[in-house]
Amino acid sequence: MEIRDRYAPSPTGLQHIGGVRTALFNYLFAKSKGGKFILRLEDTDRTRFSEAYVQNLYDTFSWLGIKWDEGPDIGGPAAPYIQSERTEIYKKYAACLVEKDRAYYCFCTAERIEEIRREREAAHSSLSGYDRHCRIIPKEEAARRAKAGEAHTVRLKIPLEETTCFRDQILGDIEWKNSDINPDPVLLKSDGFPTYHLANIVDDHLMGISHVLRAQEWLPSTPLHVIIYKSFGWEHPVFCHLPMVNGADGKKLSKRHGATSIDEFRLKGYLPEALINYIALIGASYIEGKDIYTLDELIANFSMDKLNKASGVFDYKKLDWYNGQYIRMKSDEDLSALTLPLAIDAGLFGGKGKAPNAKEADLFRAAIPLVKERAVFLKEIPEKLFYLFSEPEIPRAEEFFPKKMGKEETLELLKKGLPLIAPMAEAPSDGNAEEIIKSWAEKENIKLGDVMMPLRVAITGARVSPPLFGSLRLLGAEKSLSRINSAINKLESF
Repeated sequence: MEIRDRYAPSPTGLQHIGGVRTALFNYLFAKSKGGKFILRLEDTDRTRFSEAYVQNLYDTFSWLGIKWDEGPDIGGPAAPYIQSERTEIYKKYAACLVEKDRAYYCFCTAERIEEIRREREAAHSSLSGYDRHCRIIPKEEAARRAKAGEAHTVRLKIPLEETTCFRDQILGDIEWKNSDINPDPVLLKSDGFPTYHLANIVDDHLMGISHVLRAQEWLPSTPLHVIIYKSFGWEHPVFCHLPMVNGADGKKLSKRHGATSIDEFRLKGYLPEALINYIALIGASYIEGKDIYTLDELIANFSMDKLNKASGVFDYKKLDWYNGQYIRMKSDEDLSALTLPLAIDAGLFGGKGKAPNAKEADLFRAAIPLVKERAVFLKEIPEKLFYLFSEPEIPRAEEFFPKKMGKEETLELLKKGLPLIAPMAEAPSDGNAEEIIKSWAEKENIKLGDVMMPLRVAITGARVSPPLFGSLRLLGAEKSLSRINSAINKLESF
């Protein structure tokens, strides 16, 4: 049997962590079995549909590097892959169910259904859903009324006094009372558009979907789907309901926990490799003791028996750790290329959107090693390098002071350190520069940290900054001396 699975989003919002995780697990499973991964757009909710969300879907997966084998943009043997282009197909199959007496025409208006709801509410009734009023209309009469143009929907005939059983690859055997299923749900709406349930089942069957991997929140819909498959006389696919993704509070991941849309993560400076690696591990386990996986390694190690029943927790700090690891795995050249657009957008080279000249571009590339080892997000790399491209604002006096020192002692340290600047800036390595100041500090009986602090603030404008020795080397002796003299003058005026 050829393995065929799919990601079938509704383009009614931005792509978010939960959806991308579902797509990723489908992709990994299909590729691990040599099968096909399919994209289908379930766009029957026209009130919330937007082409912008479709574009966001394409942009998101292009950025992540996940490609489908068949889909709306590339076609395939089961085209079209957009549900709004398949409405005639759904009408045909809805009529088929009516003909088989597995569905019926319903002529109830929205007003009548609302009236039933109000009456039940007033009577404190435990009943809910449709009252099956039109189920008993003789088939010939219903067909005549529908043919005459009377507004109607098509409803599924849920078998009464039965249970529906199916097996889930993670959760095992499941049995569901039909009395607990929404009574005779609508399959085809009065406007001719299918509901999710009809379109989903018809498409999965016609597209040869062998496995359905989806979030556990869809589990209550599965008995209904099994009934629809049986009503058509079709074999249903293998179901695998994936563990939910929760926040740290144990509730379903949402905006209250932090960023959830992939756009938010991308703009903040996360790498696609880090997101994929981390998302693939939520609710799943692979090789014990191994944290970092390439996409090919995830494919090679993926199997359904490695998925957990319990919900996974989305840990933002853990994701940050992954992102930092992937940043450090990048070459300096690649990291420079990735962050240069962010630097231009941040105005690093003299104004927002301004591109660097050749000298500035060289300096930016050379500065990457200064921030690479401690960076967590791409976005923070240019933010940490502003001091190299423009004179930093001299902070308040207290920022210069080493522990237990005041203004006069700090000024004395800065003046004493002036002769060291040129030799350190011109030293061939950080180690040589460190040896210069370390030897001097021992000779002068001064703590190394005490002299390093005011020098760092004078050069970078901050107590916490990229390494001092590399900063001196990139700025050069002349600029470095100028900044320290400016700091001295400013301190003397405080």
